[in-house]
Amino acid sequence: MFSNSLKGGVIMHILRIIAYALVITGAIVWGLVGFFNYNVVSALFGEASLLSRIIYSLVGISGIVLLATTEFEEAGCLCDCHDETRY
Repeated sequence: MFSNSLKGGVIMHILRIIAYALVITGAIVWGLVGFFNYNVVSALFGEASLLSRIIYSLVGISGIVLLATTEFEEAGCLCDCHDETRY
């Protein structure tokens, strides 16, 4: 159905979507900890439980995945609206 290169692209796209969702969720959780001293993960799964550690680890791995796969341009802009070869 898909060629190997297309499969890799689809898998990477799905991986990045999952990573974005986990990083955004992690940012919200840390915001709640910082602003209200309320840890949602600890409240739901128990403090220092195995499941809490797994969740924190997945959020950390997601951040690394996004850092490794994000293409940074010279000006720091991630959009392609400045690409002169496009027109």
